[in-house]
Amino acid sequence: MAKPLHSAEIIQKLINEFGTQIKLGKAIGISQSTIAGWLRLEHGISELTALKIEKITNGKFRAVDLCPRLAELDK
Repeated sequence: MAKPLHSAEIIQKLINEFGTQIKLGKAIGISQSTIAGWLRLEHGISELTALKIEKITNGKFRAVDLCPRLAELDK
């Protein structure tokens, strides 16, 4: 399994923005356990999910910060 490229700190800030892992999950259509896995750095955030998060937070959380693989698109 590849090591996630995001930080636990940015995930915690994202959770705080929505109040709970459950509320964040409902907002983006994923399970609370998936978010807990991000927080524990067990797995990364997909490109699509990162883009959803950027959209619903009006850019407060940038997709490229959540999923640095997206930076490869600009190369």
